[in-house]
Amino acid sequence: MKLRLLWPGRTRSPEFRRLEEAYLERINRMAPCRLIVTREARGFDEGRPDRILDFEAEGLEKHLKDDYIICLIDRGRDMSSTEFARFLRQRETASGQPLAFVAGGFLGLAERVLARADLKLSLSRMTFSHELSRIVLLEQVYRSLTILRGRSYAK
Repeated sequence: MKLRLLWPGRTRSPEFRRLEEAYLERINRMAPCRLIVTREARGFDEGRPDRILDFEAEGLEKHLKDDYIICLIDRGRDMSSTEFARFLRQRETASGQPLAFVAGGFLGLAERVLARADLKLSLSRMTFSHELSRIVLLEQVYRSLTILRGRSYAK
């Protein structure tokens, strides 16, 4: 199973960056996982969110190829950690197609990126900052891989 994580802009919080690196290292011990950070919209008029979303969408779309695309969105499908692990197993056996998890910036994702999604996934019904959402995603990918490998992981 090949995993790719895409999002606009690097994580600014040094604490969150350390967590990203730690989880990526753990995940890569079990499955190849690559983080792709695209350009975030800076200097745009915040009164024009459509321009910001379009700019960030262009950067993300350049990296979406033959992947099974999973977009993170608050109104997406809810799954427990066990269900998410089963979903990853099913995707791995169904096609071997790389999985691309796409997270948006502070405004979310453009509709045209969401339209390409094979799955729209919600990490929670609660609202998280886009940087915290990245950490939650990484933790859940790691947790799911440990479940699939039969390893114990704190509950």
